[in-house]
Formats: sequence, structure tokens, C-alpha cells
Amino acid sequence: MASRAERADRRTDALSKERIVETAIEILDAGGEGALTFRALAARLATGSGAIYWHVANKDDLLTAATNDVIARVVTETAGDAHPREAIRAVALGVFDAIDAHPWVGAQLSRAPWLVAMPQIFEGMGGRLQALGVPERAQFDATLALVSYTLGVAGQNAANARLHAPGTDRTAVLGAAAAQWAQLDPARYPFVHRVAAQLPEHDDREQFLAGIDLILAGIQAPRH
Repeated sequence: MASRAERADRRTDALSKERIVETAIEILDAGGEGALTFRALAARLATGSGAIYWHVANKDDLLTAATNDVIARVVTETAGDAHPREAIRAVALGVFDAIDAHPWVGAQLSRAPWLVAMPQIFEGMGGRLQALGVPERAQFDATLALVSYTLGVAGQNAANARLHAPGTDRTAVLGAAAAQWAQLDPARYPFVHRVAAQLPEHDDREQFLAGIDLILAGIQAPRH
């Protein structure tokens, strides 16, 4: 019969960091950061907290690993061998979708921008600019514009989604907002009046990509 120490060793070996991170992501997606505790994680994994501490130092370490894991999948799986422009669009949309699916990722990236996840995003976008003919002196500024737009819009989109209960009719909510816009003074808000009708039916992902295309067009425009 195996000793208690031998059983503990086997359990620790079977409990990989990858499995811990995967389970943490499930908890974060279901309940947010507040739901992620080592007690909840241990219960989900059917193990003790000590076995988890063998792989991760604390909750911040676990959040960092989970964020890095989500972004790593985006950068490695979305772009592939696509044309540089299409690869940048794919990475940007992948990050947008990832933050939509995992809102806590956006919070982590804004709270701790030095995460390994951020260099992955920079590399996924900026690493392809030279192939588009962007001068080296302009590549950092161009990448920063792309990344800032991506994280800003993705974060706002995720925040908007959390304002309403699951199953809320998005078209109805936006229709109510459009009706409020239509009541504004048309002399003071002529543009808002012209676009109000587009608000209820607009597609967030398509509009996001339209913004990426505008930035890429500016990046590739001839410089005088």
C-alpha cells in the first residue's frame, strides 16, 4: 500500500499548472474575479490548496497565467500564414473576441500592462508591419495605435455587455438609445440625428474591424 507521502506526490504530479489554469479560467468566466479563490479552485479540482500552491504562488500569479494563456491562444491560432494585413486584422479580432468571452482578461491587461500577454499582442500586430512597408521609425507608434484601439474598444464592448442581464434584447436596448438620440436638438446634433437609425442594427465586430481598417489605411498611406 502506498504511503501518504507517495499518494501526495502522485496527486501533485497529476495536477499540472495547465490544468489549474484551465480550471481557473472556467471559474473566472462563470463568476468573475471575485469567484476565483484557492478554496473554490481546490474544490473544483478535488485536491488540497497546498497542491495548487506547488504550481502558483498566489491569486495574482494565477490571474496572470490565465490571462497569458487566453492571449497566447489568440496570437498563435488566429493569424497563421495569412497576408500581414489580414494577420493583423485576425489578431485584433481575436483579442476583441477573447475579451468579449472573458471580460476579466481586459481588466487584467489594463491593470497590469507588463503581463507577458501584452508583448504577445504587440508582436502579433507590430511584427507584421515591416512586411507592409511601414518604416522602422514609425512601427512602434503604429503598433501602439492598433493595440490601444483594440483594447479600448474590446474593453468597452465587454463592459457594455455586462450592464444588462443575459438574454437581454440588444436591438431593443439600442433602439431605446437611438430614440433618445432622435429627441436631441437636430440643430445642435445634426450628425447624431443622421446616424441614430443605424445604432440598433449595427454589428459590433464589423464596426470594430472597420476601425482597424481605418488605422491600417493610415499606417500604409504615403508619407510626405
